[in-house]
Amino acid sequence: MSDKGSSSGGSRGAVKAEEVILGGEKNAQSHYVDTYWENGAHVLDVHQLQAGDAGVKTASDGVMVLIPQPSSDPNDPLNWSPIKKHIILTVISIVAFMPDFGSSMVALATAAWCAAATSFESYMAARILNGFFSIVAQAGGLMFIQDIFFFHEHPRKINIWSGAIIVSPYLGPLITAFIINKLKWPVAFWVFTAFTALCWLLVVGFMDETIYNRNIPRERQPVPKSRLLRLVGVEQWRSRRTRQSFGQAIMRPIIAISKLPVLLCTIYYFLNFAWIIGVNATISIWLTSIYKFTPYNLGMFYFAPTIGSLLGAGVGHWLHDLVGKLYMKRHNGVITPEARLLIIWLASPLMAVSILVLGFALEHTWHYMAIAVFCAIQVAGIMIATVALNAYLLDAYPEGSGEVGAWIVVGRTLGGFMATYIEINWVTKSGLVNAFGAQTGITAAAGLIIVFLGLFGQKIRQKQGRMTFAM
Repeated sequence: MSDKGSSSGGSRGAVKAEEVILGGEKNAQSHYVDTYWENGAHVLDVHQLQAGDAGVKTASDGVMVLIPQPSSDPNDPLNWSPIKKHIILTVISIVAFMPDFGSSMVALATAAWCAAATSFESYMAARILNGFFSIVAQAGGLMFIQDIFFFHEHPRKINIWSGAIIVSPYLGPLITAFIINKLKWPVAFWVFTAFTALCWLLVVGFMDETIYNRNIPRERQPVPKSRLLRLVGVEQWRSRRTRQSFGQAIMRPIIAISKLPVLLCTIYYFLNFAWIIGVNATISIWLTSIYKFTPYNLGMFYFAPTIGSLLGAGVGHWLHDLVGKLYMKRHNGVITPEARLLIIWLASPLMAVSILVLGFALEHTWHYMAIAVFCAIQVAGIMIATVALNAYLLDAYPEGSGEVGAWIVVGRTLGGFMATYIEINWVTKSGLVNAFGAQTGITAAAGLIIVFLGLFGQKIRQKQGRMTFAM
């Protein structure tokens, strides 16, 4: 749908919203705003608003209410052209892809260090630093999506950004397999360095500051002067008095994780992404030791999870919106954040069944194509679940978009870190069927978190309230 809004009024009102200040401008025509009220839901169908809500801006179809309601300020990122918005989305998606195949200047330097390393110790030091400086786009992508896109656009944009993150651990080895089949392994890291340099050039060439404080009047908004000065933080420093202090910023992640839905979603992702990494590590070892795959063959095997992640993204492009629309249709044009979780009822069984079948397939040395198929299905499941979790938390806590996105990455990183330490010893000691069976049980049990949030998430959010930050 177009980002341009038209003004409409509803006659069959069902929900009363608050009167607020938008970007310092009092919207006298509309009581509808980018806020949650008593039932913690959004009204997206303009026909369900009260007659007093005349002037609400809608999408080009004249029905879908725009949330947040854009201000009249041309510098408001919500008013940017669709081309500029999607260029920024493309850049953050490409940069988010790179950590698993770096993106900042330091990441560029450490990527080159990896390629030039002459000892294992030097290589490991470079990889640690590269990981530290490369994670920004993966942890902060939700901030950009929240800042420049409207509520009804979020799932599809999250799907694009998350797709880049999920496919990266598989497409990277696939590309590397072609390289090391003919050339020495440092060449792969020089290619990685070149890609990182490209990411840096894309950031410098196209990115812009997207933050816009809607709590201050338009006349007090910082006037943008130079995009390059914004990229290096000079303009942000000059307008620092309109934002929170460093100490207040440090408290934001703590405030975010104190909200039970954020904590539970982080735990759910930790318990599921761990086996994405664990299964991947096990398959790699079994294919080389039992199936006698060469490094090139193993790289080619990564076509399967790559296809799985792309399949999950392709299905999700329509499915997330379809679930939301069906929910709205049954609830008079109203949607709650918990509606985003419904699709995980499909994703969790996909992951659980895949892990169980993979245990039997590896234990009994089934044909490697069977392993490939269920590996792809597991990855498709985590792809769908990743988008749903991010969309849920962004809907529930739009004021903490960066923080909730970062906590999901924490769950992902800790899960993967834990799995790499326990997986091989576990399957060697207990056997593949027993170990993967236990992991299937953990995945299924984690699904109960989603059931709990679906039943009680709204009441919990109402009781705990929204995230209260200085800005």
